[in-house]
Amino acid sequence: MATIFPKSRADAPEALAPPGELIYRQRLPVRLWHWVNAVSVIILLMSGLMIFNAHPRLYWGQFGANWDHAWLQIGARGTSGFVRVGPVELPTTGLFGYAGGEAHAFPSWMTIPSSYNLADARQWHFFFAWTLVIPGIAYWIWSIVRGHLRRDLAPGRDELRPAHLWRDVKRHARLRFHEGDDARRYNVLQKLSYLLVIFGALPLAVLTGLTMSPGINAAWPWLLDLLGGRQSARSLHFVAAMVLAAFLLVHVAMVVLAGPLNEMRSIVTGWWRVPQEEPR
Repeated sequence: MATIFPKSRADAPEALAPPGELIYRQRLPVRLWHWVNAVSVIILLMSGLMIFNAHPRLYWGQFGANWDHAWLQIGARGTSGFVRVGPVELPTTGLFGYAGGEAHAFPSWMTIPSSYNLADARQWHFFFAWTLVIPGIAYWIWSIVRGHLRRDLAPGRDELRPAHLWRDVKRHARLRFHEGDDARRYNVLQKLSYLLVIFGALPLAVLTGLTMSPGINAAWPWLLDLLGGRQSARSLHFVAAMVLAAFLLVHVAMVVLAGPLNEMRSIVTGWWRVPQEEPR
């Protein structure tokens, strides 16, 4: 995720540079965190899907097994795949449940490892959980200490007005991105989505992952009570993971639509070209 952070408040280049000029937009620590975070989340998602394949059902409460009522199930009957959410069942042959001659919830091209191996998937998952958590805590501290959270991510009161929010939603739906001065800072939808991920989905994924660990249960048994049981924690972990997957897909789509060369240069080198306003 991109971060606007000038070299200093006094010489903030994005506040002075005219449209079309290159400005230094991304500092090295931010760029490193972005790529470590991106790799970690992708591998965690893919290894997590392999772990889910071992028991492709989700429950609420403390207990859950094959014959218990599942609120979500992905499976196959013969060569017909299906996804069932509550009482609603949808055919998903060729994508989920049954794809490529395999009767797994998620096909092999979505998982790490690609062949069914629960033990290896857990090793991948646990290792990259640490590469997500440790840099993430460092990013939290940096964001607060350096004022990035207050200055760049916290939406202003005017931005939270329903009329302003609706205007931004309509602009994005029409693929009309901010230009000129407006492009130098995050719009309110970016701010809200980044806050949701950084302080919502990511912490929830970590907390629910810890709750499913027997060792953590022994040390902090109150986590099970807080989240309503091990199966509730597993369900919330899956929901948090799907929120992260959706954010990742939308983020990549926005980068492509906003100008991939400019956006990639920004997150690789730090330099970003201020987009010019198109004539109306």
